[in-house]
Amino acid sequence: MIDFQGILHKVYSEIGNRQERGKVATYIPELGDIDINKFGIHLVDSAKNEYSEGHSQEKFSIQSISKVLSLTRALSLVGEKLWSRVDVEPSGDPFNHLSLLEQENGIPRNPLINAGAIVVADVLVSELKNAKVEFLDFIRRIANDPSIDYNLAVAKSEKNTGFRNFAAANLLKSYSNLKNNVDEVLDFYFHQCSLEMNCAQLAETFFLFSNRGHCIQDQKFLSVNQVKRINALMLTCGFYDEAGEFAFEVGLPGKSGVGGGIVALLPNKFTVATWSPGLNKKGNSKLGMEALEMLTTETGLSIF
Repeated sequence: MIDFQGILHKVYSEIGNRQERGKVATYIPELGDIDINKFGIHLVDSAKNEYSEGHSQEKFSIQSISKVLSLTRALSLVGEKLWSRVDVEPSGDPFNHLSLLEQENGIPRNPLINAGAIVVADVLVSELKNAKVEFLDFIRRIANDPSIDYNLAVAKSEKNTGFRNFAAANLLKSYSNLKNNVDEVLDFYFHQCSLEMNCAQLAETFFLFSNRGHCIQDQKFLSVNQVKRINALMLTCGFYDEAGEFAFEVGLPGKSGVGGGIVALLPNKFTVATWSPGLNKKGNSKLGMEALEMLTTETGLSIF
């Protein structure tokens, strides 16, 4: 039996003391004041045992990690029809680049880049009576945690500085791949990205992707086939132009956010979340990437 607590302690002790920690995201002003010395990690195994180290109970903005959750909700509502509006190919570009969108006639490469996630947001605005309220309720039910909420200050900060997202949404609109009002869709999108969780809540929320579509309370939210596809997208697209590096070094499906969070999983084995707000040059948590590489090396567990 693997000593997950002992391994997490070793990872935290070694990685947490490193001096080079990356740089905190400043293009969303509300994120720029986060203490770069924060570092936490939390793991839930298949038997629902939980292990943690460091600042694993401190909440942070999950940002683009939320794209997996909005995709989950959209798939549960519209199923395969979603793939007529967004593709499933890696982009090889940073999360907010727009060049491919025009080349490919307004069809985003995948739902985990910003343009693709905005299309998914548009689907949710169309399908739900009150997208912000119902999406939040969906997340709380998956996590079995009514305390999860939006950070309204972060949402406002994103709206005030989200010029590229407005550009992407308007470009999508010009190709008839945005059905609702641009401002309404982006208001939902900015709130979605502002979701706050700690490492424990994040690992528990993503437990369903390691548990064949059943959440930590054993309620079914996705089919096995849908879980397979979402996990494949996380592996190939979850880290943008660093997805290959993450697969090579860590070997797990996962998703990052510019708030410094990373969540990753090994089907039928565990789900793990890390948080360290300092980002590397590709916009992914520097210590989080290093911690997960050490975790899979020490446990000998990956999908490969």
